Amino acid sequence: MQITRNGSRPSGKGPSDWFTGTARVDPLFGSNDARRAAAGSVTFEPGVRTAWHTHPLGQTLIVTAGVGRAQREGGPIEEIRPGDVVFFEPGEKHWHGASPTTAMTHIAIHEHLDGKVVDWMEHVNDRHYLGQPEGA
Repeated sequence: MQITRNGSRPSGKGPSDWFTGTARVDPLFGSNDARRAAAGSVTFEPGVRTAWHTHPLGQTLIVTAGVGRAQREGGPIEEIRPGDVVFFEPGEKHWHGASPTTAMTHIAIHEHLDGKVVDWMEHVNDRHYLGQPEGA
């Protein structure tokens, strides 16, 4: 048995290459020789979202606070709330973040495949995030 005490892992600011705006990442557990899963709690300020990205073995989000948004490529923008569990299929291009007016926190769980956990892509622009047609 291993217990990781609350506060024993420092919070970090989400990198600007991965997030639009201010996000805080609190690591929960990492992968090791016995497990390939890792998880973190991510808090997004209102209007903050990830860039488009994929995960080689998929990703599970468990919303714990606030109101958020999530979208897979080609699908509608979905509102997500506490208690919602979102699963993105392996290789599915997607983004997620807070609503325009409310912060959101989720636990993100993903697995490593050959040392890789995520492929980051382009940022989600404001028009897309707000559901406005391009050029409007």
